[in-house]
Amino acid sequence: MFFKQVRRNSAKSRKGNGLFYGSLIIAIVAFYTLLSLGEQDVMRFLAVIESDAVKKLLALLKLVYLVSLFFLFFLVYFACRYQIDSRRRELGMYQMLGMKRSRMFLMLFAETLWSSLISLLLGIPSALFLTEGISLATAKAVGLGIIGHHFSFSPEAVLGTVLGFVLVQLLSMMFLCIRLGTLEPAELLRTDTSGQAPISGAKSRLYFLLGVILLLLAYVLGVFGMRSLNPLVMLVLITAGILGTFWLYRGLGGFLGQRIKRRSSQALGLDIFTARQVQENVLSQHKSLAVSALLLVLALSCISYGISLGMGRAVSSRSTDFSLFGEEEELDRILAQEEIKSLTKASYPLYLSLIKEDYWPGEAHALDTASLMETLEGIEGSENIRESMHLERVIAESSYNRMLEAMGKEKLHLGENKVALFTAVDRSAEWFYSILTQAVQNGASIGIDGNDYAIDPQLCYDNIVADRAITLYLALVVPDELYAELAREPEPYCRNLHLSDEVIEELGLMQAVLELDNRLSATGIHYDSFLGGIGRNLFYTVASSYLTVYLGVLFLLIANTVIGLKFLIQQRQTKGRYVTLSMLGADIGGMCRSVRKQIQTYFLLVLAVSAVSSAAAIVTMFTTFAKLPAGASMAAVAALAAVALVCFLLIEVIYIGVVKRMAAREIHQLKGQGGVFL
Repeated sequence: MFFKQVRRNSAKSRKGNGLFYGSLIIAIVAFYTLLSLGEQDVMRFLAVIESDAVKKLLALLKLVYLVSLFFLFFLVYFACRYQIDSRRRELGMYQMLGMKRSRMFLMLFAETLWSSLISLLLGIPSALFLTEGISLATAKAVGLGIIGHHFSFSPEAVLGTVLGFVLVQLLSMMFLCIRLGTLEPAELLRTDTSGQAPISGAKSRLYFLLGVILLLLAYVLGVFGMRSLNPLVMLVLITAGILGTFWLYRGLGGFLGQRIKRRSSQALGLDIFTARQVQENVLSQHKSLAVSALLLVLALSCISYGISLGMGRAVSSRSTDFSLFGEEEELDRILAQEEIKSLTKASYPLYLSLIKEDYWPGEAHALDTASLMETLEGIEGSENIRESMHLERVIAESSYNRMLEAMGKEKLHLGENKVALFTAVDRSAEWFYSILTQAVQNGASIGIDGNDYAIDPQLCYDNIVADRAITLYLALVVPDELYAELAREPEPYCRNLHLSDEVIEELGLMQAVLELDNRLSATGIHYDSFLGGIGRNLFYTVASSYLTVYLGVLFLLIANTVIGLKFLIQQRQTKGRYVTLSMLGADIGGMCRSVRKQIQTYFLLVLAVSAVSSAAAIVTMFTTFAKLPAGASMAAVAALAAVALVCFLLIEVIYIGVVKRMAAREIHQLKGQGGVFL
């Protein structure tokens, strides 16, 4: 009988609180997806290439998981409180009929466990399906091709999801049971009335005005004052943003009251009642509204950051596939092996060297960079480049052209009196490339041993080795004859290899690179592989994009659930007013329309502030520390941002629709209670 009652109460609770249980299922999916990250194809690949970084990331995932549980606790607590408040009369009657509190608490815990089991049975399979999709989509998005997909199932992730989820549920119910234990049956049978802390009209207007001023200050500081990343400015911005949001909602109730008074003479039907209900919700729930608005700002900022960095990091900088180091005879012997030769289309020595000491800057035959420095002086923001201008390495034109040819790019044509400027600085430094490009296109030149050499108007930036084993800040690409004169060491720096196009087309880029990597590793030779660059690229994609999008979705979920549940709790506490309206002649349809309008306005009051604050936060983010890497596809980023915006709007529409249905059902349940004031 006990377990039958538990199942019946649990089913009734799920049916009457779909918003809460839907949010819990989404949370289960998010938790499993996070904890099973190490089992996905991309992460298994990263574990081989960037094992130390992956270990740190997986350790960080545990911290993120604990933070997620902390936030989820408040969501579950508010939802469970809403359920308990809706059953106050039922629980009071249990005690009036002689049920011991210990048995009642045991019943509530059993209902929680049963509902958790149902949620897990729905959430875990959904999470498995989603993780498989994410695994395949991530591999495609970062250009990995087919990497040998395997179905991934993580028992550890399932265990962590189950334990964390059940623990949060039971802790929430424990705190609520402690609260229930202090109430007598008579108090449970009496519906609570909403508590509020009204303030004077003048004080309310002052709060509202100060809130608007502080938010405007935060927006201005973010958009125009954060370019220098001054810690004091950042502290003022964050303080003004948070305090301004709380003060704006603290005074919003009085602002709405003034607006209602001005429109009262033109109102019809239940318009004034609807507006006053919204005002009361704002007055009594202003802290919850402020917290929800800030959570939405965090959600939109995290999602935008994750999408943009994920897309930017996915841009490939592949110039050569392998760089081999060793004696020329040994390299020739290895490359002559059929199993290696069959996978490559090009092999050439890379001539890179320091300039002979006689030609170092400051010596008798130093390079003369006066023309280049003069050109840079005319370009705004070039101070750092001029201060660090130090040319000490040269690259042979033939080597660089062999690489360009293998990449399918146009060769350099330097001639006798021309050189090219080369840099391998990370392409994310967009300002750096912009300044150097302007300099070489403005007719800069350089003097070498008394001869003037024009600088080619095309800046060279394709990395000359497979991985970042060497990163040249600045160097010169020079004709082979000039290289022979300037180079301190005439021997090749390394031997570059390029994979065959046919092999890449047949196996996919990743499988082809892995195949040649395995064959080269068997020879015992020292080499660098494009795999290293891919590994770091993917690691940043996962670390920056995956985690921030995950946190954004979690914040979005919590914010919307809190808004909806706070409204439903407030409605339940004041449902006696709807009984009174019914006694005064209002029909069910009119009251339902009033409630729907209240919900729309209630959500919009949060969404409007969070949308403006999010726009300012995103602009701030992308003009300071989160600029898109150079070469990132703006069209792709914009398309993903549009998809994210549509998904956000869809989520909001779904939440508002669910809350409307639940609130309308509450009104319909009052039918027949016209003679009872609750």
